[in-house]
Amino acid sequence: MSAQRTALDANRWHLHHGPIDLIAEAHGDAVEVAVAHEHVWRRFAVLLDELVAELPQLRRPVADGDCLLRGPVARRMWEACAPFRAGFITPMAAVAGAVAQELIGCYQRPGIERAWLNNGGDIALHLAPGQSARIGLFADLARFDLRALGPIATDGQFEVRAEQPVRGVATSGWRGRSFSLGIADSVTVLAATAAQADAAATVIANAVDVADDGIERRPANECKDDSDLGDIPVTVAVGALPPAKVHRALDAGAERAEALQRLGLVASVVLVCQGQWRVVQPLSSGLAGLPPQGAGGIAAAAVGSVFA
Repeated sequence: MSAQRTALDANRWHLHHGPIDLIAEAHGDAVEVAVAHEHVWRRFAVLLDELVAELPQLRRPVADGDCLLRGPVARRMWEACAPFRAGFITPMAAVAGAVAQELIGCYQRPGIERAWLNNGGDIALHLAPGQSARIGLFADLARFDLRALGPIATDGQFEVRAEQPVRGVATSGWRGRSFSLGIADSVTVLAATAAQADAAATVIANAVDVADDGIERRPANECKDDSDLGDIPVTVAVGALPPAKVHRALDAGAERAEALQRLGLVASVVLVCQGQWRVVQPLSSGLAGLPPQGAGGIAAAAVGSVFA
């Protein structure tokens, strides 16, 4: 199937091609917005074919040495994952964020005040000086109902301003679209770029873990035969865990997040697991609508969404 697009309104487009499904939104001069949307469409139409052409290499673990990938998105995926190559990671850990980051470049032009690409919850931002965007956290995929009408009630929101070093937001967890080695319902990362946020979210979510018989895992290639994770066990179910174990799992994830924050690889991280949560180095604007750190009230997966 070829790439498809649907105009949602004057500022928003829905773009779809194979596994890529995203919303593009921009605000500013009407003519410039229309021109930028057209540039996005032209770039999007050929992007999947570029990635498929290098898919075998993209599914191989990132190793020491030079990047052998050729395409700009493929190379961006590799570069975002390279800081984590001491463990097992493939460039596919950053694919959604890297795609969003590639397309957001089309909006970085005079006349565009704000723009964002939301690729299944992994978000790239463009903010002209003085502009900002609000990010909403939806806290429980298990209770998400596509049949529900009206706006989605988020469990918390925070603001990203142009002067802050954040242009990417990504979420990972065992309930999400991709496999996870850990038990986090969600790990939402704010970073300098969407590709960096995507890779870091994967790594931090993998670190949220604890031993318990209520955690079920299966080899990744039994869940999806072409998984880049091969026979590595991935989480497929998590039963109700004792609060103390959830606490330890979140501590492990927060420790990993703090280490990445010290290295400058992430700006802020929100970790959620079974009603408990942590915030690592929140932005100065703060988080609104969330209970005190570690308290109940957030149940499961946070999905980043941008609001005007």
